[in-house]
Amino acid sequence: MTHTLLAFIGACTLIAASPGPSSVLIIRHSLQSRRSGFLAVLGNETGVFIWGLAAAFGLTGLLAASELAYDIMRIVGAVVLVGFGVQAIRAARRDGLTGFATAKEEATADPEPGTGRRAYRAALTLNLANPKAAVFAMSFLPQFVPRGAPQLPTMVALAAIWAVYEIGYYSLYVWFVGRMRTVLSRAKVRRRLEQTSGGVMVALGIRMAVES
Repeated sequence: MTHTLLAFIGACTLIAASPGPSSVLIIRHSLQSRRSGFLAVLGNETGVFIWGLAAAFGLTGLLAASELAYDIMRIVGAVVLVGFGVQAIRAARRDGLTGFATAKEEATADPEPGTGRRAYRAALTLNLANPKAAVFAMSFLPQFVPRGAPQLPTMVALAAIWAVYEIGYYSLYVWFVGRMRTVLSRAKVRRRLEQTSGGVMVALGIRMAVES
């Protein structure tokens, strides 16, 4: 079991390190404040755990087996991604006109009330709207169930470990952005980061929409 857990943690590290829409969204919200970034992490990992539970109970297999359901979810996910990307680009344009709060102000609170809750909902929505996350959980978790172990409780436990581990991993992103706040709070730098993250999310959304 120890060897299985070590292999599982290693696989989780590779998954978390792979660039994707969730990491882009987490970094974007971390630019607003550490609290927003951390709540985005929690939202994303709530989605990871939900898909892990669905895989444990065999529900993601229904999605994989139905081409129509998969395509509908894929289009919805693409729309969500493009929508978040457009929001980021618009925010960059708006911030370019109005300016940014000082680094000291941003280190103590969210830019505006409710930003943290929105970050959580955005990350959760993005994860749950991604059919690839569902199918991946279905194919990923069973590989680490030891022979002879009860599949359902083991997969639930692995899903929990996966989510908790990624909370720690992505919190490093939040910490790093916080440490770089003095540089990243500069108007031109942050506007460029917003534009870049928005463009990446739009591109990922378009790719998701055209992929079969």
